Amino acid sequence: MKLTKNKILITGGASGIGFGLAKRFIEEGNTVIICGRREAALKEAAEKLPLVITKVCDLAIETGRIDLYNWVAENHSDLNVLINNAGIQNWMNIADEDFYQKTQEEIATNILAPIHLTTLFTRLNALNTIINVTSGLAFVPLASVPVYCGTKAFMRSFTLSLRHSLKSKNVEVIEMIPPALNTDLGGKGIHDAYPSVSDFVESVFEQMKAGKSELTFGTSEARADANNETITEYFNRMNP
Repeated sequence: MKLTKNKILITGGASGIGFGLAKRFIEEGNTVIICGRREAALKEAAEKLPLVITKVCDLAIETGRIDLYNWVAENHSDLNVLINNAGIQNWMNIADEDFYQKTQEEIATNILAPIHLTTLFTRLNALNTIINVTSGLAFVPLASVPVYCGTKAFMRSFTLSLRHSLKSKNVEVIEMIPPALNTDLGGKGIHDAYPSVSDFVESVFEQMKAGKSELTFGTSEARADANNETITEYFNRMNP
């Protein structure tokens, strides 16, 4: 994709990877819209990135996704890039009393939301790029976050099919595959020891400049290239 003079929507853009991408895309001369559930977080992001456009919405709810699309179609019909980044990660066990409830929340945010947004935003004549943020855990699951891993494996598969389906419409579909990074995903402090978002963003921008459609970094590169034998080895190492 071209990296400048786009109008981009980043879901979950107030923090973590989404915020890092928003910052870098603005630096490259793009117009960036970020959305999320927390108004306070969006205001804080806007204070750091004065050029960013914010929109409060709950993507876990169907009406929230429809309202977001209608707002964009009315006010930003020239939007040409959709980045499905928003996601939640629950550390849990099948024996937990709230396991099923948390499962529903993850599926709504991590699967239903990006699928629905994709069907909506492909109606925009200007749309030419979709970026789905998956995970290295799509390839090798961590048993402590079982549903999160499953949702990312689903999105990996969906992205491959979507890329094929949208060829005839000349819509580029990119998969962004981060490893664990220093964000608050799953809870504060869990990922403090992992690489920074800024290092990840720098790497994926170089890969986009090179025209790659699968963007990896660190351990996610090896996992994306793994065969059954190495996947088993990774799994045993991650889940002792």
